[in-house]
Amino acid sequence: MRCHYCDREAAVSAESDGVRVGLCEEHFQGRLEELAESEELAELQSRLDVDRER
Repeated sequence: MRCHYCDREAAVSAESDGVRVGLCEEHFQGRLEELAESEELAELQSRLDVDRER
Protein backbone atom coordinates (compact mmCIF):
# COMPACT_ATOMS: atom_id res chain seq x y z
CA MET A 1 0.00 0.00 0.00
CA ARG A 2 1.17 3.52 -0.78
CA CYS A 3 0.96 6.64 1.39
CA HIS A 4 -2.20 8.72 0.91
CA TYR A 5 -0.10 11.92 0.67
CA CYS A 6 2.96 10.78 -1.30
CA ASP A 7 4.14 7.77 -3.26
CA ARG A 8 6.20 6.15 -0.48
CA GLU A 9 5.41 2.77 1.02
CA ALA A 10 2.80 3.06 3.79
CA ALA A 11 4.06 2.22 7.28
CA VAL A 12 0.57 2.40 8.80
CA SER A 13 -2.88 1.79 7.37
CA ALA A 14 -6.38 2.19 8.70
CA GLU A 15 -9.76 1.14 7.39
CA SER A 16 -13.21 2.54 8.07
CA ASP A 17 -16.43 1.71 6.25
CA GLY A 18 -14.50 -0.17 3.58
CA VAL A 19 -12.14 2.74 2.85
CA ARG A 20 -8.49 1.94 3.51
CA VAL A 21 -5.85 4.68 3.84
CA GLY A 22 -2.10 4.30 4.29
CA LEU A 23 0.49 6.71 5.62
CA CYS A 24 4.26 6.63 5.36
CA GLU A 25 6.18 7.13 8.61
CA GLU A 26 6.79 10.84 7.94
CA HIS A 27 3.15 11.65 7.23
CA PHE A 28 1.96 9.45 10.11
CA GLN A 29 4.19 11.39 12.53
CA GLY A 30 2.96 14.68 11.11
CA ARG A 31 -0.68 13.71 11.57
CA LEU A 32 0.02 12.57 15.16
CA GLU A 33 1.64 15.93 15.92
CA GLU A 34 -1.37 17.76 14.47
CA LEU A 35 -3.73 15.65 16.58
CA ALA A 36 -1.68 16.19 19.74
CA GLU A 37 -1.98 19.97 19.25
CA SER A 38 -5.67 19.95 18.28
CA GLU A 39 -8.47 21.58 20.21
CA GLU A 40 -10.61 18.49 19.58
CA LEU A 41 -8.19 16.24 21.47
CA ALA A 42 -8.06 18.67 24.40
CA GLU A 43 -11.86 18.69 24.54
CA LEU A 44 -12.03 14.90 24.38
CA GLN A 45 -9.44 14.55 27.17
CA SER A 46 -11.44 16.97 29.27
CA ARG A 47 -14.71 15.09 28.70
CA LEU A 48 -13.11 11.73 29.47
CA ASP A 49 -11.13 13.06 32.46
CA VAL A 50 -8.07 11.21 31.15
CA ASP A 51 -5.67 12.56 33.78
CA ARG A 52 -7.69 11.56 36.84
CA GLU A 53 -6.01 9.53 39.56
CA ARG A 54 -7.48 6.22 40.66
